[in-house]
Amino acid sequence: MGNYNRIAGQNIERIAALSDGIFAVAMTLLVLDLHAPAAASIHNNGDLVQTLIALAPKIGVYVMSFLTLGIFWVGQQTQLNFLTRADRDLAWLHLMFLFFVTMIPFSTALIGEFIVYRAALLIYWLNILLLGASLFCTWRYGVRAKLVSEDMPVTMHRGVERRIVTAQSLYAFGAALCVINTYWSLGFIVLVQLNYAIAPKVGVLRKI
Repeated sequence: MGNYNRIAGQNIERIAALSDGIFAVAMTLLVLDLHAPAAASIHNNGDLVQTLIALAPKIGVYVMSFLTLGIFWVGQQTQLNFLTRADRDLAWLHLMFLFFVTMIPFSTALIGEFIVYRAALLIYWLNILLLGASLFCTWRYGVRAKLVSEDMPVTMHRGVERRIVTAQSLYAFGAALCVINTYWSLGFIVLVQLNYAIAPKVGVLRKI
């Protein structure tokens, strides 16, 4: 058993392939919660417009979650690119991260149905928090176990961790805004995501 544990989970390419597949499925499942209006309920152009307007919150949540998965996919791919090898513990840590990825379609569907309820928003935020925490743990373990490239500067190690912590702090602030209104929370979270997706080189935003 000891020899098995030493050789298990060492293939970074296999971990990356599994990650890509799970992210692809999770992103696809998000759109399955969006349903075109039933033809029987649409009698004119006005009915269609009103139905689409009513669908807007779900579309907004879909966009937000797609951005969430896109940001975390880029983050984990960046980490995998710096890893020269893996081991059993890192493989299981990454599987934990992927487990929380698979929960995004559920938490998205929940907030899509109950967008005005704080509990639904907090569950969605908890999903994001666990994604960030597991990604942080995977990276920290990889560095401490010396699985990363030897010529990688220490500033890069700290930079990756700082980026995760900063993002999670902003998400937490966004979640706290649900005390005022859930739409304020979601709006702020989307702004945070757009900042990380677009990465504007403007003032303080370039440091986030």
